[in-house]
Amino acid sequence: MVRDAGSVGTYVVAVAAAALASLARAAQPGAASPIAAPMRPLQWGKLNFLHTTDTHGWHGGHLQESQYSADWGDYVSFADHLRRTADERGVDLLLVDTGDRVEGNGLYDASSPKGQYYYDIYREQSVDIICTGNHELYHASTADEEHRQTVPNFKNNYVASNLDYIDPRTDQRTPMAQRYRKFQTKNQKLDIVAFGFLFDFTGNANNTVVQPVRETIKEQWFQDAIREKADAFVVIGHVGVQMQEFKDIFAAIRKQNWFTPILFFGGHVHVRDATAYDSRSFAIASGRYFETIGWMSIDGNLKKTGTPPRTIDPPLSFNRRYIDNNLLGLYHHTGLNETTFPTDHGRNVSAAISRARKELNLDYSFGCAPRDYWMTRTPYPHRNSIYSWLEKEVLPDIAVLPSRKDVPRLVIMNTGAIRFDIFKGAFTRDTTYIISPFLSVLNYIPDVPYSVASKVLGLLNNAGQILEAAGAVDARYMAIPEQLAIHESIIYNDKSSSSSAAFDDSGNAQQKPLGDSGSDSDGDGSDSQPSLVGGYTTKDDIGDDGDDAVHSNINFYVVPNCIQTEIGIPSDDDGKQAKPETVDLVFFDFIQPWVLMALKFSGGDCYSAQDVLPYVDGTFTELMAAWIKKNWPVKCGD
Repeated sequence: MVRDAGSVGTYVVAVAAAALASLARAAQPGAASPIAAPMRPLQWGKLNFLHTTDTHGWHGGHLQESQYSADWGDYVSFADHLRRTADERGVDLLLVDTGDRVEGNGLYDASSPKGQYYYDIYREQSVDIICTGNHELYHASTADEEHRQTVPNFKNNYVASNLDYIDPRTDQRTPMAQRYRKFQTKNQKLDIVAFGFLFDFTGNANNTVVQPVRETIKEQWFQDAIREKADAFVVIGHVGVQMQEFKDIFAAIRKQNWFTPILFFGGHVHVRDATAYDSRSFAIASGRYFETIGWMSIDGNLKKTGTPPRTIDPPLSFNRRYIDNNLLGLYHHTGLNETTFPTDHGRNVSAAISRARKELNLDYSFGCAPRDYWMTRTPYPHRNSIYSWLEKEVLPDIAVLPSRKDVPRLVIMNTGAIRFDIFKGAFTRDTTYIISPFLSVLNYIPDVPYSVASKVLGLLNNAGQILEAAGAVDARYMAIPEQLAIHESIIYNDKSSSSSAAFDDSGNAQQKPLGDSGSDSDGDGSDSQPSLVGGYTTKDDIGDDGDDAVHSNINFYVVPNCIQTEIGIPSDDDGKQAKPETVDLVFFDFIQPWVLMALKFSGGDCYSAQDVLPYVDGTFTELMAAWIKKNWPVKCGD
């Protein structure tokens, strides 16, 4: 049902009354209590934005992390309060979202069909400009639901500048949504022309078509749109702000509009980042997993009057904040508290989330994790690395085909198949989707010469340019999205490094922690300041003061594209046993194109997709959950 964005959906109304009393604080029951930190204020301007991106189903918040434990209902309340503040100031506030709202959390992934509760919950936020991410397009069924539900829910605000949808009933290809949106802001009547792009994605299902950005900006509709009268152009996109696609769009708009502000909102690479393409443009990316709510403000004389000036317009100022999704921070920025902050609408949305989580049984525990296992906070290999745990403990147990259990094998897994850390304590149904939300299965090629199979891992990790030159898809997509920032040269010097060098959460090389006592805390440095907790210490092209909360830094260690488990194969230091003549080469189905290409370069040019067979039944996520249920204790200790 399409309805005004500010009203409350049927599902939310149905569950609100039952849960309202227990949600006075709004965040989800059982969520970690929010924790205080030294704060930097929001800087308001004439035109202001709130930005979310790559939320990946985390609309219930981070139940195990105190600094990100607010939920979508809290964001609804937060936005309502800031809209009221904008009205009082006579300025404008717009909300934008740049895609990848699905896949990555049980709230979306655990239902059948997927997203059974998510679509009604998400639409409760009033988003002014919204576009698509690549995760909305991997599966035809997901693209169908995006077209059937999200587009109508945000009919007037959804923008799809380079994305088409193919109707399965008619095979007719049409734009997923309007190509651009022109509108006036509420208070200042600013004329906004907005676009919504996706990077040059090629892994989409066959019911969608993504047109390369360089082709799109040559089309007549785009050329006409950038000649519209506008006080500001707003380009939202599932694109890293350092990626070429945004730079091409900027160049095309600026060629026709020498002085008009151009504002970019990006995503995809899961980092906090900001840059400026010139003195009258600004771009921000706002992290991942609903950890971050981005803030951008523009101050100065935005409203154009009369004939366009032939000299440079009066200067503009741009500001940004990366807001932790922390209730105490949201209270701080609104000047409210636990009693006055939650709105009825926000409480109702939180109640709907709580009900959905209960109906999906997301708190069911498969076992208790004995320690924290990190993706990037520790190097690989390391006893606390999630990849070392998978390589040494999980994959040898689950990668077993009974009829070939005695055949030596190499099992290759891409690191991008894992999306989050494991925290010590209960490993729940929700956790399985948080860690591995994909429908990944294990395939294999039997009886591959060991001399050929043993070279594959090295090629996958170190020969990306060679594989791509031979026709393979960009090898970076085998690894975690956060490392795309590395390859785009966003934030640190040694961009070619694949070693376990230490970087902060933005990917920036660190010699010492940032934000420790007295270091840019915007406080007086006294003992009354809250103790710092580990978190984002972002350095972007604008500076190092973008985070709203001051944190101590967390190291980031680069991980390879893929890891490998050897089963039934003598170790290199065992000189008594010879290596096997042949092995079963087992791999995740997602990396099959790269594996086949690597085999060709390894001397196995006779292999093709026809040689690939299914290895074991079930998805990796299901197999991992079964392993945990078998190997980890049911109850957690004190």
